[in-house]
Formats: sequence, structure tokens, C-alpha cells
Amino acid sequence: MPDSSKAHWEKIYQTKNHEQVSWTQAVPQNSLDFIYGFDLPKTAKIIDIGGGDSKLVDHLLEAGFINLTVLDISATALEKTKLRLGKEAETLKWIVADITEFQPEDSYDLWHDRATFHFLTGEDAVNAYVNMVAKAVSQYLVIGTFSENGPETCSGLPVRQYTATLLQQCFQSSFKKICCRTKDHTTPFQTTQNFLFCSFKRL
Repeated sequence: MPDSSKAHWEKIYQTKNHEQVSWTQAVPQNSLDFIYGFDLPKTAKIIDIGGGDSKLVDHLLEAGFINLTVLDISATALEKTKLRLGKEAETLKWIVADITEFQPEDSYDLWHDRATFHFLTGEDAVNAYVNMVAKAVSQYLVIGTFSENGPETCSGLPVRQYTATLLQQCFQSSFKKICCRTKDHTTPFQTTQNFLFCSFKRL
């Protein structure tokens, strides 16, 4: 993503609150169901890509996970989450980075991404992401994108829509698909976005 993308997301998080953005979820149940289904130890290294001000980490902390990382292109988004978590924020690792430029220093047991991957619309960016995941993930991968019935744009930016087959093809060189499911997300504006979630296990 170019620098203009960073400016785009910073502006959104600086000017809109939690109830004014389409991706808001009080409880990210679908993601949690996938994560808890892996039966990972509480010490597992988990990274949430594009976590922004998502409440996923709140629930993972409550469940007892102690090795959490949140990455987002927007520093403002991460500051909002830190403020919400208070003292608990000190136990997490926070990374401000454009995912296309991220160079992981750790190996992660679980890589979770709800709605970042589909913003990568060029082949070079998609391939860079796939190669990064292949190097950085030791066990499980959960990717949530807009489905073929989902929006073609989000927050003023174009996105890629995926079918289960297309998403599986992206990661098949390093991961085996566990399962895929579609899920309607109701936005705070009472519109519906159809998501595709797929889970994968390292080959």
C-alpha cells in the first residue's frame, strides 16, 4: 500500500468513532470460534493483522492468552485500543506497519486477518503477503475477506472478492485448508456485508 493508504486510514480513525465504521463488531464471534477451535495453549503466539481498534484482543486476553500482537497501518487505531485496554495493553506487542512492508521478527502459532488481505488488489502485493505468511506462520492461519457476494469497495478503497477456491489457491503451497464458511456481517448502519472466512493448517 502506498503512503496515501496510511494517510487514508489515519484520517478515518482520527475522525470517526467505533460506531461510524462498517467493520465494528461488539463480539468477533466467528474469529473467536475459529481460534478456540484450534485448542492452542495460552502461551501461543498470536498476531492480529489489521487489528486496529478491533475487540478481538479483548476477548483473547479474557480467555487467558498471554502472547498477543496487534498490527495495523494506523497508529491512531492502535492508540484507541491501548486506551480501551488500559494496563492490560502493556502485556501486548503493538506494531504500526503497512502489511506489504512488514518484516516479521517472530514465528507465530496463529495468524489472524479479518479484512486486510482483501485490500491487496495487485498481484505483487498478494504474492508478497502470501510469501510473508509462509515464512512467519508455524501452525494456523485464519483469513477473512469479502466473498464473491460481498462489497466491491470498502471505506472508499477497492477490494478483491474471494471464493473459497480462490482463497485456498493463494495459500496452498504452504497450508492445507481446514474449512471455509461465509458469514453476513451487519454494519452499524444496518447494511449487510458477506464475508468469507477460511482456516488453514501448516503443511
